Amino acid sequence: MSTQASRSPLFPLSLTTFGIGLLAVFATFVLFALGYSDQPVWLNVACLLAPLGMFFGVIAMLRQSRRR
Repeated sequence: MSTQASRSPLFPLSLTTFGIGLLAVFATFVLFALGYSDQPVWLNVACLLAPLGMFFGVIAMLRQSRRR
């Protein structure tokens, strides 16, 4: 009953990307709460990794469900 399907390398990549993006969003909120209004550009760009990781995760899950 437990046949292991081949997992796409896209799913761990999406989890990592989403996690880094969430950490960047958290860091942005903490820095803003501490009074820093001018955030570095790289931190603002890193915040975009959260929706990108979620998009990759949805694509990976759709690909995996279609293989079955």
